[in-house]
Amino acid sequence: MAKISPVSIKYIIHAKLEATGAVEKPDIIGAIFGQTEGLLGDDLEMRELQKAGKIGRIEVNTSYGDGNTEGEIEVPSAMDKTETTILAAALETIERVGPSDTKIIIEEIEDVRGSKRDYILERAKKLMEKLGDTGSELSEMTSEIQDSAKIAKMQTYGTENLPCGDISGDELIIVEGRADVVNLLKNGVKNAISMNGAKLPKTVVELTREKPEVVLFVDGDRGGTLIIKNVVEVAKIDFIAMAPEGKEVEELTGKEILQALRKKVPAKEYSSSSRSRGVRRYSNEIREKKVKSEIKKMTAKEKEKIQDELDELVGTKGGVVFNSDLEKVKKFPLGRFQSLKLDEAPYVIAIDGTATPRIVDTCENLGCSNLIASNFVNTNTSINLVSF
Repeated sequence: MAKISPVSIKYIIHAKLEATGAVEKPDIIGAIFGQTEGLLGDDLEMRELQKAGKIGRIEVNTSYGDGNTEGEIEVPSAMDKTETTILAAALETIERVGPSDTKIIIEEIEDVRGSKRDYILERAKKLMEKLGDTGSELSEMTSEIQDSAKIAKMQTYGTENLPCGDISGDELIIVEGRADVVNLLKNGVKNAISMNGAKLPKTVVELTREKPEVVLFVDGDRGGTLIIKNVVEVAKIDFIAMAPEGKEVEELTGKEILQALRKKVPAKEYSSSSRSRGVRRYSNEIREKKVKSEIKKMTAKEKEKIQDELDELVGTKGGVVFNSDLEKVKKFPLGRFQSLKLDEAPYVIAIDGTATPRIVDTCENLGCSNLIASNFVNTNTSINLVSF
């Protein structure tokens, strides 16, 4: 009798057996071979299939109790799907094992290849994780080499030996320290020079006069604001760029660096009184609007008049603008408040949420007289503040 190779197994037929009376494993196997003989023709004769290695060793497990026998039958198959299902259906035609009435039910035909595929998939994932770690190390090594090559291009300028990149072009970027220059070089920005401190060296002051465009790029903190104030008074600075609030230039990603440089503003328009998307400024139109507008405190009756609108605002994470006649002029999502544009100074702005210093600054810029909010944080303003 030929043995089926475990490698060749495609399916396993799982069957459940119930017999009235005691039956033994040899009786069950004998019934399987005997009662299916001649049923399916010569091509699917079970004895011949087993000899040819198309089905494997039939496994039977039984348990006896309360005068009945229950068992499980497994038949490995190396045949195709159609032949295997026909053979499985044939097993259900067996009605007796020895003297006992018997019922065989096919519970499942297991696709062994599917199980192997699942194993392969899970194993491949684990191998990929290890390979991924190796790739990551390789990526880090490659990145380190590339960064090293970029940093190697660092030069020095002037008698102070100020760290810089290639500053031979028309545009110059001034940063505070050497680490800032290193980070810019790593991220492909080559035309930077360091001040080596908060005070601008004379050689850089002279250099700014030779360049058609000079950008001062500072940290997004109070120190950056002070540097701007000091530098613009002594050098020709055309534009100001600032890192996102709370971040330093040396820790920015390449994307953040490019975003900050794209949002640079003319030095003439810069003001430290307000901040918008990393750079502080007022437009001339807003300045004029703010100067011309006068703060007019709203009354309790006026608030009562718009109370329905305020009630509807709760939970929307948005805001509403009212004119001096308490007519609703505009609704807006709170996330877009910084970029809000109005034709005239609003009388009342109501927001669903906390009025932060930035929100109050925006209201001041818009020339607003009254701000209604759920609560207020660290607010120092001449605007009339009203709670919901």
